[in-house]
Amino acid sequence: MSDAEWASVRDLLPVPGRLAGRGGRPEGYCHRQMIDAIRYLVDNGVKWRAMPCDFPPWPRVYAFFTRRRDTGLVAELHDRLREAVRWAEGRNEEPSAAVVDSQSVKADATVSHVSRGFDAGKKSNGRKRHLLTDTLGLLLAVLVTPASTTDRDAARLLLSEAKKHFRRLARVWADGGYTGHLTDWTTQHLEVVLDIVRRGDDVQGFQVLPRRWVVERSFAWLLRSRRLVRDDERRTDTSEVVVLWSMSMLMSRRLAAQRRRRPGPVRAA
Repeated sequence: MSDAEWASVRDLLPVPGRLAGRGGRPEGYCHRQMIDAIRYLVDNGVKWRAMPCDFPPWPRVYAFFTRRRDTGLVAELHDRLREAVRWAEGRNEEPSAAVVDSQSVKADATVSHVSRGFDAGKKSNGRKRHLLTDTLGLLLAVLVTPASTTDRDAARLLLSEAKKHFRRLARVWADGGYTGHLTDWTTQHLEVVLDIVRRGDDVQGFQVLPRRWVVERSFAWLLRSRRLVRDDERRTDTSEVVVLWSMSMLMSRRLAAQRRRRPGPVRAA
């Protein structure tokens, strides 16, 4: 991270237990070093054991990664960064509209048969990422399932969990894969309007569709991280955390750029 990024992230980091008076062993490495190592792994797609010697030893970095995955601290940092970006854009910290879609990716041989499947539509054997983003393309919720899971079944879990955290959420845009009983179910149980954005039958080739392009751009952002080009993780919750780290990188860079563009105080001549 650059100094500007670290200045944006440092105040948003969850406080370690020993600093909050809850005890615990002091950490041997700076949080900036650990976060830089994880960002390097996500951005370049290397193996844990191939971590460059400039970073702390890979077992320590991996332990840092798993602790924050299991305790939810990564999600907390991600949510704080998203709220900061939305506030800087002049938006309410909690969104009222969102876009949902899915992406099938191939899985490595390390992924067990229990957590992988075959997507007949995309002809892909692996996993499927289900994203819920706001109208800026920032991630609200992520769910990783076997590729054989239908979009409607995954959307029930994704939208139900999202509604618990975002009470203002009232409208969600989706593609034709979410058509059916899901539209009535979201209205009755979640009080959320599911608006299906359909593609014209007479359209050939690529077409930019209203609202749907937002989440498609978010998928393109994620694929800049080589760790996400395919799924190499043994556990689905690890795959979800890697997505959170990738989006955290994007948002920290955006906050740093906004800080550089922000005009300084005007001094009298």
